[in-house]
Amino acid sequence: MDMDRSDPTPLYKQVARVMRERIESGEPRPRDPIPSGIARNTARLAVALLRAEGWVITLPQRGGFVAGEPPADAPETDRTHG
Repeated sequence: MDMDRSDPTPLYKQVARVMRERIESGEPRPRDPIPSGIARNTARLAVALLRAEGWVITLPQRGGFVAGEPPADAPETDRTHG
């Protein structure tokens, strides 16, 4: 995941944007684990933002997962293609 460190947008918001775009495109699919590979604090903040927006759910001691349904105010996308 490439982030632009010269962008004034906080890194966790950039990560959340990229993750949101991937979820909207159908990768990862509903109930898939949220991908990792970034600093723990950045990931925690990005997942918290996506959880607040309704894109992901978190389960204690299991981690974050793509929500089964996109948020009600999300743009129309086909997340069921396979």
